[in-house]
Amino acid sequence: MTVYRERLWAPPALYLATALVIPASLLVFLPISVLAGVLVAIGMYLGVVVLLWALAPTIEVTGTEFRAGRAHLPRTLVGEATAHTGAEATTQRGPALDARAWTLFRGYVRGVVRVEVTDPADPTPYWLVSARNPQAVVDALRS
Repeated sequence: MTVYRERLWAPPALYLATALVIPASLLVFLPISVLAGVLVAIGMYLGVVVLLWALAPTIEVTGTEFRAGRAHLPRTLVGEATAHTGAEATTQRGPALDARAWTLFRGYVRGVVRVEVTDPADPTPYWLVSARNPQAVVDALRS
């Protein structure tokens, strides 16, 4: 049973910015062939868009585990969870970050969730995960 699920999609502006591969590939391939230039430009843009879509990680809280991207943590090993936004989130991602922490950041997502790991055999003290609605993730982990 899924308690919370969020996909960290790239913002529309990033899809628009990646359109710059079109003129770049046209500049390279138009001197060779107009058809090759157009086909390569379209193919490269579609490839970038597909990669942005396919590589968008999912944050999910179920009854038994917490998943962030491909990693998963059993709920029995989840300790205290805290939500951070604004300057507090920037501090968590920067000066306050423990080098041993497991992280999943997306630069276009401002909030983060810090989830303590209670497994004594795990050298990772906590997970720090980007989330658009960090408080909803914390509430789901506490439920």
